[in-house]
Amino acid sequence: MIDDPRSFLTGLFHTAVAAADPDRIIARHLPEKPKGRTVVVGAGKASAAMAQSFENAWEAAGNGPLEGIVVTRYGYAQPCRHIEIVEAAHPVPDAAAGEAARRIFALCESLDEDDLVVALISGGGSSLLSMPPDAVGAEAKRAVNRILLHSGASIHEMNCVRKHLSLVKGGRLARAAHPARVATLVISDIPGDNPALIASGPTLPDAAGRAEALAIVARYGMDLPPAALAWLNSAAADAPQPGEPGFARDTLAVIAAAQISLDAAAAEARAAGIETHILSDAIEGESRDVGLVHAAIARQVALRGEPFAKPVLLLSGGETTVTVRAKGKGGRNAEFLLSFAIGIDGLAGVTALAADTDGIDGSETNAGALCDGDTVQRIFAAGRNPKELLAGNDAWSAFDLVGDLLVTGPTRTNVNDFRAILIR
Repeated sequence: MIDDPRSFLTGLFHTAVAAADPDRIIARHLPEKPKGRTVVVGAGKASAAMAQSFENAWEAAGNGPLEGIVVTRYGYAQPCRHIEIVEAAHPVPDAAAGEAARRIFALCESLDEDDLVVALISGGGSSLLSMPPDAVGAEAKRAVNRILLHSGASIHEMNCVRKHLSLVKGGRLARAAHPARVATLVISDIPGDNPALIASGPTLPDAAGRAEALAIVARYGMDLPPAALAWLNSAAADAPQPGEPGFARDTLAVIAAAQISLDAAAAEARAAGIETHILSDAIEGESRDVGLVHAAIARQVALRGEPFAKPVLLLSGGETTVTVRAKGKGGRNAEFLLSFAIGIDGLAGVTALAADTDGIDGSETNAGALCDGDTVQRIFAAGRNPKELLAGNDAWSAFDLVGDLLVTGPTRTNVNDFRAILIR
């Protein structure tokens, strides 16, 4: 039996993160050395750590000199000897993101057929690699990002819109690098692991066209800036399509993903004697709704022994969404967990953790939070109403009140959400 459920679940989270650490995996995915230059580019919350790991592995293999530019979120930089690391804003791009994108694009345009581009792509790259058309402009693009983040659209849908409002996404960076060979290494934060959607696929074309982007805008009633909407309605917004000859020599490897991390956590739990089931690595939907569904499953197990016998650990991954209705603090994992806590209020023997594997849930400094059957009553005892906090998108404040935030700092990787429910 697990004596300290919270420490046990926190340990599983760190195991899941470690399974996606670039230092452990990137050396197995080095591309063939080129005749000419090796240029490393990248974007995402894990991309600086990927650059550091790639640089070390490339040199250890005796592959010669390299150079490059990678952009990551503020506070996520890692020291490199030959690759320049640029920090920029996330989730809404700033001037530094725009300048980094222009420099990366120009570097790729300077290459020839004997050269190699290594693209290190991870979640968050859509915001960090920002190069809107002049007809749209940086301010309108920032407004679009804010609208997308508040819309309730899935990450797939958001990135479909983003790639059609960019000169660098949707395979356009690889097109700029042609005739150089492009080797893309991806850490997936997308449910289903479609690499063309991760960071809006700067080096990977995707079949989804601008008609789909316009349908998404209409589906969620997005009031886009006129310049952005006009661009989406023009043929200039069309992205490269799979099968174009310029992509023929390019290669792709997804080096880390949610399922790999969930498997690592499950193996550790089973070694501790706990029956473990992975519900899914690709759960999407409104965070509070997904929280209630998980709570209903936990109740069924705890009270009726169905569909699993106790003790049992339930794991899930993916990326839920939050439709922002108010101005509270909190990310999707905190909102999921507060809804879950309300759903298991008073239920003994259930402990849960929900956290983002990149170490930051939303815009706050916590990775996520923990809860149990007493959490709701402890929030009430601290003077707040949990349901009111949930309605106000203020889950961070709820868990801060009772000291249940999980704070890890940046983790060097990003394979999306990690949820663990222990039922004793």
